[in-house]
Amino acid sequence: MKSFILLALSLTSVHMTTAAGSAAHRCFCQVTGTLDDCACDVETIDRFNNKEIFPKLQKLLSSDYFRFYKVNLNNPCPFWTDHSQCGLKYCAVKPCTPCISHVLLLVGVDYFSSQYSEAASQDLEECEKAEKLGAVNGSLSDETRQALQEWKKHDDESDRFCMLDDVDSPESQYVDLLLNPERFTGYKGPEAWRIWNSIYEENCFKPYSVKRPLNPLASNSGLCVEKRAFFRLISGLHASINIHLSARYLLDENWFEMKWGHNVSEFQLRFDKELTEGEGPKRLRNLYFLYLIELRALAKILPYFERPAFHLYTGQPTEDNEKKKLLLELLHMAKSFPLHFDETALFAGNKKEAIKLKEDFKLTFKNISRVMDCVECFKCRLWGKLQTQGLGTALKILFSERQIEAMPNTSNTNPSFQLSRQEIVSLFNAFGRISTSVRELDNFRSLLSNLKQ
Repeated sequence: MKSFILLALSLTSVHMTTAAGSAAHRCFCQVTGTLDDCACDVETIDRFNNKEIFPKLQKLLSSDYFRFYKVNLNNPCPFWTDHSQCGLKYCAVKPCTPCISHVLLLVGVDYFSSQYSEAASQDLEECEKAEKLGAVNGSLSDETRQALQEWKKHDDESDRFCMLDDVDSPESQYVDLLLNPERFTGYKGPEAWRIWNSIYEENCFKPYSVKRPLNPLASNSGLCVEKRAFFRLISGLHASINIHLSARYLLDENWFEMKWGHNVSEFQLRFDKELTEGEGPKRLRNLYFLYLIELRALAKILPYFERPAFHLYTGQPTEDNEKKKLLLELLHMAKSFPLHFDETALFAGNKKEAIKLKEDFKLTFKNISRVMDCVECFKCRLWGKLQTQGLGTALKILFSERQIEAMPNTSNTNPSFQLSRQEIVSLFNAFGRISTSVRELDNFRSLLSNLKQ
């Protein structure tokens, strides 16, 4: 714990003494004005999200319908098997935990040695902390479990648009998202880097000139607008996750409580122009691009939720009706945004090429979602799977405009376009994460500006 605090203090000291007066500028120097491939500007998004969207969305996501998400956290990684278990809740295999074995291998200490080196002890402490912080709280009351079974029975009465593996798997479990907030878990190092390397290098449309996988969009050469858009979505998702880890960071821990808060140094390490070879501000711009894509999907899906036959069913009619009213208010607000992303620019070329490109999109995104089963931290895996499914649902909506417009208004005819409860929950929670990231940027601007004083 002491080494953790000393590290945080030393990082803060470094940044305070090296051009602290321009700290805010170095992170946000390019996060202004019109976004590439869009007619919208950053400032308009900030005002719209922080004053209108964010408050209503947070209220909606705290309701029963949206707080429970079914997920299988036990799927094996389909791409590699040689991974550490440090980030998992059950990282121990008696009599010797993988955490201890990992430390011993690093420092070259024999398993039966009675003492560890100081470096080994520090690594072990960090590993055990990651184990604790990365654990998913799966506690649900008997009453809640019974209610969730009734919700599932209700949903199964309508045809699904597609089969969702996590929903149908016998190993899936419901998780209360409010009990498992996305925040710092200690999951880092080579294992975490390998996840993003795999996504950028193997599963994402990437400019040929990009040499390092975590320098997204160092150049746009060789990419059409569709592939460029896809790449920016993944980069924006990556940026959003990093913002949450920096905004809900473990600042201190004792016997009585854990103190969570904003870690300005961590934010700078991920987004400062000088510390990221010029890439940090670009990643933040990609966050805004992702926001526009998901906001556009919410505006497009309004007719689906306006149908009298649709209910946010939780078995509580009064509350269900109130939450549907709140949902429709939110969607009408999303539709009123004046500078939406124009999705007609995507897949607008040669018909055969457009169909092929659209299928590539689906296959590539599906592959990215499978990479999330390789994340070794349960809580990180939970939010990774939810957010990739939410983004995938947003893309599904944008690709299904004709089916949505043709939906009937009557309750006795099933529309050709369907969203499962799982897709709905992931769609709005994923957008909730992006909306929160945009809101947090205001906080980090203020904190960085205060470094001058």
